[in-house]
Amino acid sequence: MVGSRRVKVQTFAERRAKSFSRSWSDPTPMKPDSLHDSRDSGDLQASSGTLDEVVCDDVDWEEEEEMERQACEGDFIPPKIMLISSKVPKAEYVPNIIRRDDPSIIPILYDHEHATFDDILEEIEKKLSAYRKGCKIWNMLIFCQGGPGHLYLLKNKVATFAKVEKEEDMSNFWRRLSRMMSLLNPEPNLIHIMGCYVLGNANGEKLFHNLKRLMRPYTIEFKSPLELSAQGKEMIETYFDFRLFRLWKTRQHSKLHDYDELL
Repeated sequence: MVGSRRVKVQTFAERRAKSFSRSWSDPTPMKPDSLHDSRDSGDLQASSGTLDEVVCDDVDWEEEEEMERQACEGDFIPPKIMLISSKVPKAEYVPNIIRRDDPSIIPILYDHEHATFDDILEEIEKKLSAYRKGCKIWNMLIFCQGGPGHLYLLKNKVATFAKVEKEEDMSNFWRRLSRMMSLLNPEPNLIHIMGCYVLGNANGEKLFHNLKRLMRPYTIEFKSPLELSAQGKEMIETYFDFRLFRLWKTRQHSKLHDYDELL
């Protein structure tokens, strides 16, 4: 599991401080009226200018595109990266329920508690290179916890529309991830969000809007459909064996360990 060996030993002072104060990025749900606080809209307006200023001057787009084109020659199926947070209940079984008829699906299970953004990006690069050196992502699934308007990617790292721009390590993560997305895909590169319904309120749309701006000039589309909807079923069938997914889902919160069919 990516990042599972990274263990930080806390000092007594750190543990004591943690017991008396909550992290500012704690994912505790906000009161409904605070979701539309005027300060949030101000943050969005303030961040918009900053995001517009992001330009990847160091990228030779023609060279990048040509390198990807060479990697895609011949019998090539674009890779589908699947990021799976260990915070998802029974996450360790998810790699066993992916579609077995699609070798382009690349599952990456990461440790929510100890992994860093760098750990995740390095593992994606490694997996892409092993799949075919120089290839880029066309489709991606991020399977993590979260809720309306936010993604709980890592411990103490909650992505909201304001924080993805304000937190340097988080904004760098999305920028660096964008560099791994395809330049050849005739359609917008697609990132599915699963495990939570980000679009449950207006802040979810703002989050996706800011992420797309942050990842420019790469063209990215974010989708977070409800699993029981037609779009949700289509998303599930893109990455998973639907029968095994339903079986896993029914036992996801069970204390029983009858997973023989998933192994």
